[in-house]
Amino acid sequence: MLELGQGSAAPAGDLIKDVTEATFMQEVVEASQTVPVIVDFWAPWCGPCKTLGPALEAAVTAAGGAVKMAKVNVDENQMIAGQLRVQSIPTVYAFWQGQPIDGFQGAVPPSEIEEFVKRVVETSGGEMDGGLDDAIAAAEEMLEAGDAQGAGETFAAILEQDQTLAAAFGGLVRANIAMEALDQAEAILQQTPEDMMDAPEVEAARAQLELARQAETAGPVAELRAAVEANPDDYQARLDLAQALHASGDAEGAVTELLNLFRLDREWNDGAAKTQLFTIFDALPANDPVVLNGRRKLSSLIFA
Repeated sequence: MLELGQGSAAPAGDLIKDVTEATFMQEVVEASQTVPVIVDFWAPWCGPCKTLGPALEAAVTAAGGAVKMAKVNVDENQMIAGQLRVQSIPTVYAFWQGQPIDGFQGAVPPSEIEEFVKRVVETSGGEMDGGLDDAIAAAEEMLEAGDAQGAGETFAAILEQDQTLAAAFGGLVRANIAMEALDQAEAILQQTPEDMMDAPEVEAARAQLELARQAETAGPVAELRAAVEANPDDYQARLDLAQALHASGDAEGAVTELLNLFRLDREWNDGAAKTQLFTIFDALPANDPVVLNGRRKLSSLIFA
C-alpha cells in the first residue's frame, strides 16, 4: 500500500464537508433531498479512519457530483453520533431524502467503497458520470491550496483503485515533497511502474525531488554570490549559487545563473549547467514563463 506522511486532512470543495451538530440538518438531511449524502463518522485517534476517509473521499469525488460526503468527528459531535447509534468507528451511513438508506462499519477495501458509492447513487436514481480524473483534479486543487496532506491522501486513495495512473503517482510524490517527507517521496517514486517513468507527471515529480534534495544542502545565497563576484571563473560556485537561488524560491534567478555558466563553458563538469537547467524546466509546468524564456535563451546559445 502506498503511504504518505502523518497528519489529519480537512476536506475541500462543495462535495466534501466537515459537518457538526449545528449543520447536520442542513448539510445532510436537507441536502439529501436532492442528492444522496454519505456521512463518515470518524475520530482523530481512529487508525482505520485514516485509511477509509481518503478512499471514501476519492470515490465520492470520482462520482462527479452524483453524491456528496459529510465528515462528522464523533469526539466533537457526540450527540448526533448517539442519535444515529454509532457504536464504533469508522461508521458510514448514506442518506437519501432525509433518511439513512445504506451503510457499513469498519475499514473496507477500495473496491467495496467504490461499489457502495455506486449503489447509493443508483438507489437515488442518479448516474456515475465522473471518473478518477475528477478525483485527481480535486487532489491537485488541494495541493495548490496548500493542503498537501489532504492531496496526498486523495492521491493514495486513487492509486488504491487504479495503479495505472501516472498523474496519481506523480501527485503523491509531489505531495510528500510539499510535506518535506523526501524519503517517503523517493520510496513512492521507486514503486512507480517502469513504463510510467517517462510520463510527464512522473518526470516532473522526479525533478522536483532532485531539486528538494539539493535544497537540503544549499549554501547561503549572499556568500555564494560574493564568491562568484570575487572569482567569475569559479564555475562550481556559480552552480552552487544557482542551486541556492532555486532553493530560496528564485527559479528565474537560478536559470539566469545557469545560462551564464553555460555561456562561459557549456562542457564544464559533463554539461552540468544544461543538466541543471533541464531539471528545473522539468519540475515546472511547461507553460511557465521561466521555462518558456529559459528554453528560448538556451536554444539561442546552443545554435549561436
